[in-house]
Order: sequence, then structure tokens, then C-alpha cells
Amino acid sequence: MTQPQIPALPLPTGGAIPLLGLGTWQLYGRAGYEAVRYALELGYRHLDTATAYDNEAEVGRAIRDSGVPRAEVFVTTKLPPGAAGRERSTLDTSLRRLGCDYVDLWLVHWPPRGAARPDTWRELLAAQERGLARAVGVSNYHLSQIDELITATGVAPAVNQIPWSPSQFDGELLAESRRRGVLVEGYSPLKSTNLRHRVLVRIAEQHGATPAQVVLRWHIDTGVVVIPKSGSRDRIASNLDLFTFALTEDEVVEINRMSLL
Repeated sequence: MTQPQIPALPLPTGGAIPLLGLGTWQLYGRAGYEAVRYALELGYRHLDTATAYDNEAEVGRAIRDSGVPRAEVFVTTKLPPGAAGRERSTLDTSLRRLGCDYVDLWLVHWPPRGAARPDTWRELLAAQERGLARAVGVSNYHLSQIDELITATGVAPAVNQIPWSPSQFDGELLAESRRRGVLVEGYSPLKSTNLRHRVLVRIAEQHGATPAQVVLRWHIDTGVVVIPKSGSRDRIASNLDLFTFALTEDEVVEINRMSLL
């Protein structure tokens, strides 16, 4: 496979986030290291980890050993909700484990105790000002909680990472997020999808693709960042092989409507 040119979306603080990345949840130890190395070899340039994944060291070592310049790899990590109040030391630990001077995106993994926590959000913004995080955002936040952060600080999260798939499509949520300047990043895109659904099977056959590839291409064609996780070399490769076809507008609409079925 020739290395693809993965499209990216601009971030409000500069730079851009690749629309496709590798999720690393449950990728541990040697197997996790090798999965990340293989992904970088194929052409992935976006890696998603978290303090809670307990694999930041493996991700960082894979980046260093890959020979790919650090500046070419978009690295995301996340603050555990239980670390609210210890934001600075938690990020310092993540950077040390990753072996990096900065991360490209730092997210609050979940609302701490279900609350928006503007005080934690201010600490993320401070880390951004210090250059330790190029961009900051949240994960698993409701729009009302994002509004609370905006009201308190005047700054919207660059990204909200949430579960996203055809069955979870919410056009209003997507539009309202964009109106606030927040990019939607989807995780677990395949786990919650019926890959034998007749719509996906038919569209896949029309494009000579798999239903899983259609789901991932749907994210890209609708401007939603997607980070499928896999430790399988075949699936890591297949999940990247999305750039020889594009969905038609009618196909996108048809997949969007799967959430209503």
C-alpha cells in the first residue's frame, strides 16, 4: 500500500488534526508497541492514547523507533476525570511517559463526577499557553457542559471526542458543535455498528470495499474525525485503505438515516 494523504481539519489554535487516526485503547505492552509501529509504517500520522490506557510509554517508544519525525505525528492523550485538581502533574507524567515535550491534543477524558469543571478547563488552557498542549478539548461532554466552559472562559474546546457511528448519528448535535467551533471526533465507530446491515453491505459492494471501510469513509466524508482501534495488522491496514473511493451525497444521506431505523 502506498502511503495515503490523509485529509485534516484545521484547529482553532493552528495546525490541523488528521481525519483518521489509530485508537490505542487496550493495546498494551509489546503488542501495543508493534501495532503503533506498524500503523506509522503504513502511513498513520494520528495516534490516540490516554493516561487511563496505561500505554503512553509504548506509544511514545513506537514513535521514536519509527523514524517518523515527532512533528509529523499528531498525538492525543487524555486527563482522567479522577485527576481533576492534579492537572499539571498528570500532564507532566504523560509527557514523561510519551517522551515528548508536548502533545498535539489534550482532552478531559470524561466530565469529572459528571460536572463540566471550568476550573479543570482553565488548567488545560494554561497548559496550552505554556506550549505543553498544542490544542485542548474534552471527551464525552454534553453540549450544555461545553456551553458552561465557554461561558466561564470564553474559549470553546477544540474537540469533543464522543461515541459516533451510523446508528448514533445526530445531525443537530453535529451542527450545534460546529456552530460553537467544536470538532466532533468519533470513537468506537465499528463496535456499535451492525456491519451486516443491508445499507452498508450494498454500498460496500458498489465501491469494492468492506462495510467497515464504508463506515470509516462516512466519517471522513462528513468531516468527523475517526480513530478506529485495532491490534490486527490486517485491520490496521484495511482501516487505512479508504482513499480509493468516496461516498456519494445520496449514500451519505442514506447512512445518516440509519440512526432512524
